[in-house]
Amino acid sequence: MNIAIVGAGIGGLATAILLERLGHRISLFEQFRKPVPIGSGLMIQPVGLEVLELAGVADVVQKHATPIKRVLGRSSQTGRRVLDVDYGAVPGLGIHRAALFSALYEKVLTRALYWHTDCRVTGHQDGKLRFADGSFSESFDLIIDASGANSVLSPLKARALSFGAIWGTVDWVSGGLPEDHLSQRYRGADHMIGVLPVGLMPGQDRRKAAFFWSLRHDAYEDWLKGGLAAWKDTALSIWPDAGPFLEQITDPEQMTMARYSHGTLRQPWGDRIAFVGDAAHRASPQLGQGANMALLDAAALAKALETLPLDQALPAYGKARRWHVGVYQAFSAMFTPAYQSDSRLLPFLRDNVLFPVSRIPPVPSVLSHLISGTLVPRGI
Repeated sequence: MNIAIVGAGIGGLATAILLERLGHRISLFEQFRKPVPIGSGLMIQPVGLEVLELAGVADVVQKHATPIKRVLGRSSQTGRRVLDVDYGAVPGLGIHRAALFSALYEKVLTRALYWHTDCRVTGHQDGKLRFADGSFSESFDLIIDASGANSVLSPLKARALSFGAIWGTVDWVSGGLPEDHLSQRYRGADHMIGVLPVGLMPGQDRRKAAFFWSLRHDAYEDWLKGGLAAWKDTALSIWPDAGPFLEQITDPEQMTMARYSHGTLRQPWGDRIAFVGDAAHRASPQLGQGANMALLDAAALAKALETLPLDQALPAYGKARRWHVGVYQAFSAMFTPAYQSDSRLLPFLRDNVLFPVSRIPPVPSVLSHLISGTLVPRGI
């Protein structure tokens, strides 16, 4: 088939690799002149690593990533654990988005694909893409929308979440925090700080960490006006051990605001079009599944197209991913307010009810499967 993929992010690149190997003619459309990664650190869960193995980039990714064996969060008021999940036998991977992107991008460059950069897609019609200048592309058998949360092709109407976060990349500082943990501190549910070891960035030999601070979606301008000094004082009062990472942030430009939303397409496909990643479903990153969901979508779509004609493959893709996406979207919607909201009741229940229950077998094992992405069949 003649296939167009819109968006050369994680999901788009993975989809391109997997479909090109099936013998399809792949054209990649990207609005930037040169594709670049956007964002800081992220988690590759065991299910995501399976897809990276299919794409032939798992070894490169693992060389740049840091194994994460445990997610540990404590209350700043009491010092007690309020979140503690162990991965078990197969750890997750903390990685900088640039390293994951680079591994996929370099693999794509070795494949026989057709690149179209500096192309801003504004719509589609009868298998053709419409561009900002009013022109249309050639006709494609299938268009795959991998253009993310800002997609203009997807009909998804997501609900904006009240909290997002500011993210930045700093050098990893040894001797303080555990090097195989995603570490977090909470004050209620309206203050959250996290440090995620993310390994090496491409071409560098110094390990990095992603530093993030929970922030209301409409509070970024106030954060800027408040100044770094006041923010750092607040952060240190919540988590003194974060000092070596905080002191590396000397300019507000080092921190990028990420706003989150939640929603799912009932049908992630249409007439000669399929949606993957954030174009199909969006959630907060509380469960660390974002990039992994896009990778799983890519693998499920490739599997369906490998074995079925197009008119059957797209419904089969939607059916294969429906259960996994639905369960994880439900858990994300349920858990996020306990960690990011203005509620006073939810963090009390989190610390005094939910966490004690989470230590009772078999709940620890269930939570391990939850963050690993293996709680339910994933459709690949």
